[in-house]
Amino acid sequence: MGLEQILVIAMFATFMAFVLLGFPVAWSLAGIGLVFAILGYVLVEHFDADLWFTWEGTIGVLDARIYGIVANELMVALPLFIFMGIMLDRSGIAERLMHSLVRVLGPLRGGYAITVVLVGILLAASTGIVGASVALLGMLSIGPMLQAKYNKSLAVGTACSVGTLGIVIPPSIMLVLMADRLGTPAASVGKLFMGALIPGLMLALMYILYIVIMAWLKKDFAPAPANRPRLDLHALLDVFLAVVPPFVLILAVLGSIFFGIATTTEASAVGAFGAVLMAACSRKLSMTVLKEALYQTSRTSAFIFGIFIGATVFAAVLRGLGGDDVIRDALTGLPFGQTGILLTVLFITFLLGFFLDWVEITLIVLPLVAPVLFSLGVDPLWFAILFALCLQTSFLTPPVGFSLFYIKGVCPPGITTTDIYLGVLPYILIQLFAITLVFFCAPLATWLPNEVYGL
Repeated sequence: MGLEQILVIAMFATFMAFVLLGFPVAWSLAGIGLVFAILGYVLVEHFDADLWFTWEGTIGVLDARIYGIVANELMVALPLFIFMGIMLDRSGIAERLMHSLVRVLGPLRGGYAITVVLVGILLAASTGIVGASVALLGMLSIGPMLQAKYNKSLAVGTACSVGTLGIVIPPSIMLVLMADRLGTPAASVGKLFMGALIPGLMLALMYILYIVIMAWLKKDFAPAPANRPRLDLHALLDVFLAVVPPFVLILAVLGSIFFGIATTTEASAVGAFGAVLMAACSRKLSMTVLKEALYQTSRTSAFIFGIFIGATVFAAVLRGLGGDDVIRDALTGLPFGQTGILLTVLFITFLLGFFLDWVEITLIVLPLVAPVLFSLGVDPLWFAILFALCLQTSFLTPPVGFSLFYIKGVCPPGITTTDIYLGVLPYILIQLFAITLVFFCAPLATWLPNEVYGL
């Protein structure tokens, strides 16, 4: 093993150790990058080590690279999409949707759980923030489902799993970051949004089919409520009025991107303005709500950009130490063909999702492995959707899936960790099945963008 391989492995191992010890990710990335930059400089200047590392070629260009991040027009869309999601959360749309749909679907077996899936789809398409969606769905749905004598695992597993749809269903902020990191027209934001649409909706439909089948096979698994809500014209009108505003907003945002009417940044501004209007129309807009939304948006954006800058330092030093060559040689040296290498990358991504947030994986791992796969002829759009689905699955996988911690924080006292694990297990299997379908049937991810963009 050469010096380059040792330094690259040591960088990754040190970073993982710092993360597991609880150090802030952004500071860990930047600090480790600077320490190894100094180590590389010492080895080259004082020990004549066989490295291509130069201080000027790594640390010397960081100011330009960091300025390029904050000056990137696409990055303006991130805080605007985050603000849009937070304002919609504060506007009470999810509560109204839940209450309206329960009146229609409540008489059915599994109706509450199906309602959670439908509300989760709209939340995913309007917020794109997994933690907020999981917590909100948990608070709104677990209690009523338990009161309706639903199986504990089904109640908590449905809320937890549906909340993670926001990481795939557009306008996902993860897809925005992925498009920026991939840096290829074949995987632009619009194409990623469009490519994720069919797999995301397919996944939600599989959730509904699972609930319907289980409710039909086991009568006490998801029973209809004893006091069934009355279904009348007023209930249907209430559902219509609850669904139309967020649907129109989503259509305006995604439609303007898909059909080239607006750029991603312009569409995110439309979404943010529309979310404020919807909060005002629902009489939930106030200076307090606006202040809280702006504060939360600033914190979340600062968190993402902090990791962005730290990852830039880490990646620059890693490349300066020959990290690109080490990773390319490691992947191409595997005794597999293109398919085997792709599966290896997806499996590693899945495992990393146990320990790292999607932000770190997208900013650090994706730019390192993507060029190797593209050089082997892998479709960038297809790979990006598979990558996103793997990250979504890792959010649910015990023992350290992030969504499991989100849902645990809002569960009633009677829900145990075992109930949560058993509840998400069927949904994990469904998601693995969805990944398999997209893997063996690439048009599920590529057909729609190819049709619209005429590729």
